[in-house]
Amino acid sequence: MQINPVFVESAVVLAVVLCVHMAVWNQHSWCSIALVIQAFYVQHKWDRLLRSGGAVFQFRPAANSGIVPASMVMPLLGLALRERCSASGNVYFERFSMVITVTGMMLALFLSLIALGITRPVPTNTCVIAGMAGSAILYTTKQTLTVSEVIEVLEVLLIFVYLSLIVLYLLPRCFTPGEALLIVGGISFIVNQLIKRSLNLAEVKGDPVNYFLPVVVVGSLLLGVFFALLFCFMESETWVSSLFFHMMTAVLGLGILMPWLSLFIGRHPIMWLLDFVTLNERRLCLLGYWVFLASVATCVVLHQNYQRQSGSKKHQASTVVRKYFHLIVVATFVPGLIYDRQLLHVASVGCLAVFLLLEYIRYFRIKPLGQLLRQLLTLFLDERDSGPLILTHIYLLLGMSLPIWLSPGPCAPKGTLPGAGGLVPYAGVLAVGVGDTVASVFGSTMGEIRWPGTKKTMEGTATSVFAQIIAVAMFLIFDGSINLNSTYSWIVGSISLVAMLEAYTSQIDNLLLPLYLFILLLL
Repeated sequence: MQINPVFVESAVVLAVVLCVHMAVWNQHSWCSIALVIQAFYVQHKWDRLLRSGGAVFQFRPAANSGIVPASMVMPLLGLALRERCSASGNVYFERFSMVITVTGMMLALFLSLIALGITRPVPTNTCVIAGMAGSAILYTTKQTLTVSEVIEVLEVLLIFVYLSLIVLYLLPRCFTPGEALLIVGGISFIVNQLIKRSLNLAEVKGDPVNYFLPVVVVGSLLLGVFFALLFCFMESETWVSSLFFHMMTAVLGLGILMPWLSLFIGRHPIMWLLDFVTLNERRLCLLGYWVFLASVATCVVLHQNYQRQSGSKKHQASTVVRKYFHLIVVATFVPGLIYDRQLLHVASVGCLAVFLLLEYIRYFRIKPLGQLLRQLLTLFLDERDSGPLILTHIYLLLGMSLPIWLSPGPCAPKGTLPGAGGLVPYAGVLAVGVGDTVASVFGSTMGEIRWPGTKKTMEGTATSVFAQIIAVAMFLIFDGSINLNSTYSWIVGSISLVAMLEAYTSQIDNLLLPLYLFILLLL
C-alpha cells in the first residue's frame, strides 16, 4: 500500500505538538493544536498550487510545500522557552516567549490566507477550519498580550510581507513555501528586535555576544538586497562593478555596522573582539584548531575538484563525500560546546558572515573570486540547490549553530538547564552532525528496506537513532555540566521522533531537524 509521505510527516509534527501541549497546557498550546490542524488542510492547497503552477512565485521543485512542519517551529519554540523561563522566574523572557509564539502563529495564518486566496475554486471546508483556528488564535492574543506586544507582532508581520515579496522575486526556486516562512519569518523577527533595541539604547542590557548575530543578519540582508536590485540594471562581472561591490561592502561594515554594534556593546567591536579571543590560552588553542579544520575542508574541496578535472566532466560528489563536511563540522562544534560556548557563539556568527559574503561574490560573479567559487562549488550541488543560490553549506552551519544561539541562558540560573535541557546546545550536533550523517551513509550504502512512500531506509533511521544515543553517552562523559536526571526515555523518544521526521520530510533537514530536537529537549 502506497503511503503519502506528507501524512506521516504531519503525524510526526502533530506528535511533537501534543508533547509540547502536555508539558505546557495553556491557552497558547491549545491554539497550537488548532494551528497544526488548519496547516494540514492548507498544505494540501499549497501542494496543489505547486503541482499546477498556480503559485504566485517560483518555489523549489521536487518538494512539497512544507507548511505543516514550518508553521509549527516558532509557536512551539515560544511555548518551550516560556515554560523554561516561567520555571526560573524570569518574567521578561516569559513575556518575550509569548510574543515569539503569537508571531509564529500570525505568520502561519498569513501564509494560509495567501493559499486560500489564490486557490480556485474556493476551498470552503478549509476556509471554515482556517477561520475557526484564526479566531481562536486572535481571541487568545487579545486575552494574553498587551497592546505594545500586539504592535510588536504586527510590526514583524509587516516586515515579513515586504521582505518575502523581495526575496521570493529575486531568488526563484530557492525555497519551498514552508522554508520561506521559516527563514524570512526568522529574519523579520530579528530585524524588528534590532530596530526596537536601537531605538531604546537606554534599556539595552545583557551579554555583548548576543548582539553580533542580529547586526550580521541585518547587514547581510542590506548588502544582498542592495546589490541584487543594483545589478538588475548593470553588469556585475566587470572590474568596475567588482571594485564598487568591495568598496560598498567595506563602507557598510566599517561605516555602519561597526558603529551600530559599538552602541550595544559600549566599545569598539574590533578592540572588544581582540580582548575576547585572547582572554586565555584555551581560546587561542581552539581558534588554531578551527583554522586547521577549515584548511582540511578547503583541501577536500580542492581534491574533489582535481578528481573531476582528471576524470569525467559529469562527476559529482557522492553522498559519502558530502558527509565529510558534516564530520568536520562535528569536530569543530563539539570542543567548543565542551570548553567555551561563548567563543563558539561568536565564531559561528563570524563564519555565517563569511559564508554569506562568499555566496554573494559567487552569485554576482564578483572578481577575482566569483567565477572560481562557481567552479569549485558546482561539484557539491544536489537536488535542493535548484535556484540561483547555493545554500546547503549555509543551512548546515545554521542547523549546528541555531541551538547555541537560541539557548535560553537567562532562564538557566546555574548556567545550564537541568535534565534533558542540558543537551539543548547539542541539538544541532545530534540531529545533523551525527543523526543525519549516519542515516545518509548507512542508508545509501547498506540500506535495503525502504520506508513506505520515501527513498529513505529503515536501516538508516535505526542506525541514526543508535548513533545519537551513543553520542549522548559520550557527551555525558566529557561534559560535566550535563545532568540528565533520569530523563533518558524522553531523550530517546525525542531522538526517535526527529529521526522519523528526517525519513519523511522533503524540506531542508539541516534546518528543520535541529529546531524540533531543540524544542523537545527544552521541555
